[in-house]
Amino acid sequence: MTEVVEARVLHRPAAGHAWLPEGPRALGSGRLLWVTIQCGASAQHGALHVLATSRGENRSWPLPGRPGFAFPTTRETVYLVGMERAVGLYDTAERRFGELVGGLDAHVDGNLVNDGALLPQGLVFGAKDTTFREHKAGLWFLRAADRRLFPLRRDMLCSNGVVGRPLPGGRVELFHIDSPTRVVRRFELDPDAGALTGDAIAIDLRHERAVPDGMVLVPGRDEVVIALFDPGPEATPFGRALQCSLRDGRVVREYRTPGAMQVTCAAWLDTPHGSHLVLTTAAERLLPEQLRAQPNAGCLFAAAVPGVTVPATPRWPA
Repeated sequence: MTEVVEARVLHRPAAGHAWLPEGPRALGSGRLLWVTIQCGASAQHGALHVLATSRGENRSWPLPGRPGFAFPTTRETVYLVGMERAVGLYDTAERRFGELVGGLDAHVDGNLVNDGALLPQGLVFGAKDTTFREHKAGLWFLRAADRRLFPLRRDMLCSNGVVGRPLPGGRVELFHIDSPTRVVRRFELDPDAGALTGDAIAIDLRHERAVPDGMVLVPGRDEVVIALFDPGPEATPFGRALQCSLRDGRVVREYRTPGAMQVTCAAWLDTPHGSHLVLTTAAERLLPEQLRAQPNAGCLFAAAVPGVTVPATPRWPA
């Protein structure tokens, strides 16, 4: 029988910032980096946040566009941010964004940078078609050593849930979700060639109504935690994230977010009270009557998971 763990509300964002929270990353004990992709239904901008969980203090910086992800860098006030059709460095002290690469998916309309994973060799990140209808969004590798950009795929609908782990010879085992397909695919990345090989289904979630969104590896285990974004139409009393085996796709644990059915991302966080799994949720597209039934939509949740050694979040060399 699958173990069920109920998460608790960790942080309730201010109005607007609850619309579409994503991309949590640990910044050391009790500190969490996260983004609001879009601050409302018609907003063309988002925000960067750093949450100090022990004090309940959240610092926010408005961004000049809609971010898909953010990672820390080797400079304390500077973050690597994917935003609109560019990846660059955002300096919170100067409140300035400088592009590293731009013009992503410039050959098509309606695409935005979405999720990503920072590996020792560089950044793997993808985009989404905002209509979720056309297979025209890219998946890229930005090599850290020389800042060279390699296109890996150009047939994504909504690139999400990217994670990687090392293989012999400097290659990387890469797991990726193109969300509307509802499967986790396994590839191999050759960082020297900037190319993917292999293509196999690692986890099949096509039986789920909910859409798999963000994903994180479980430290020390051959497993991942996958956030499930449930678009309805019927409301459910809780959202879900599934801890799944990468060997056989079996669900070994289910995490629940009461009053928030749209779970977007997962991350591990070390705190003075032990290791926790953090889950972001969204209020995106919920009507007023739906929000009344989902009082915690847009909140960040945490569930204590003893025995997990939380790895340090990689930092981009700035």
